[in-house]
Amino acid sequence: MPQESYLGPLTFVILIDALQPGCLTHKYVDDTTMSEILDKSAVSSMQSFVDELVRQATETGMIVNGRKTKEILIGSVLRDPPVSVILSGAPVERVTTFKLLGVHVANDLKWTQHVDAISSKAASRLYLLLYVYLLYCCFGK
Repeated sequence: MPQESYLGPLTFVILIDALQPGCLTHKYVDDTTMSEILDKSAVSSMQSFVDELVRQATETGMIVNGRKTKEILIGSVLRDPPVSVILSGAPVERVTTFKLLGVHVANDLKWTQHVDAISSKAASRLYLLLYVYLLYCCFGK
């Protein structure tokens, strides 16, 4: 499908909707988040879910971007965490926080990182407004 065509976005939505890896999946435009809820003694099946997602994506002509793929373990600290998921022969980066649709999600589900990011963004914009105001006061008259 040519880029910027009228049918491009609709075709993409149809293709991404066809991806059904077998676990809880959340999709938004071109982002797909796969979730698995485990008891402490359970064994993760995420590797098979990722393999199925890659297989389905390949069949529809899409590529899963390994550089943008992240893994996060949410909840209590595990003494023996599951092995990292492998994507295209390389382990997926395991992170303690990530940004999902503008919200910073931490593995302990605390809001500290998100509040810090929003505060920093607001402070930089307020500083810019102050700078513009001072320029106006000094040179605008």
